[in-house]
Amino acid sequence: MSNVSDQDEELVPSQTTGYKVGEKKTINEYKDLDADDESLAKWKASLGLNASAAGPTDDPRRVVILQIALEVEGRDDVVLDLSTPEKLENVKNTPFTIKEGVDYRLKVKFRVQHEVVSGLKYLQVVKRKGIRVDKTEEMIGSYGPNPTPEPYEKKFMVEEAPSGMLARGHYEAKSKFIDDDNVTHIEWSWSFDIKKDWD
Repeated sequence: MSNVSDQDEELVPSQTTGYKVGEKKTINEYKDLDADDESLAKWKASLGLNASAAGPTDDPRRVVILQIALEVEGRDDVVLDLSTPEKLENVKNTPFTIKEGVDYRLKVKFRVQHEVVSGLKYLQVVKRKGIRVDKTEEMIGSYGPNPTPEPYEKKFMVEEAPSGMLARGHYEAKSKFIDDDNVTHIEWSWSFDIKKDWD
């Protein structure tokens, strides 16, 4: 019998046949890679590898997820602050409301520090009464350490919240950010309610 829970197995990224993860390199190795290749130089610049942004030495994390937010046109974002362990715990205990049938999208703000992260992905499993009703896998991409104080921001695809009497109710979710090296940078539980209106 496996000691991995069903929930953990559901939060495993899908595998693309034939895709091989590249060899892990340090920032200096990336900087020195094919120095006279113009297209590679542009790619390295897009990762912020021409700037020195190693990150604070007292924070060992490579990816720091600052927040994830629910964006709905015409409304203030519902922001889940994930920047500290205390705020992460608060998210777990604070459900929020989504109006049935609205178009929404998630967006994440994050920092990368110390070294390049490759193939960062967002995984999410949503359950209702213990039964899985949705699984999301969103590719975020590859990033170098932030070259400026501004965090990176990634907006996901627009989705529609389910609607109707059967869709209304309480939902439990589990999410994580994982990269091509199978490093989980953050994992947390949260919950929300789908209601007829926002109140």
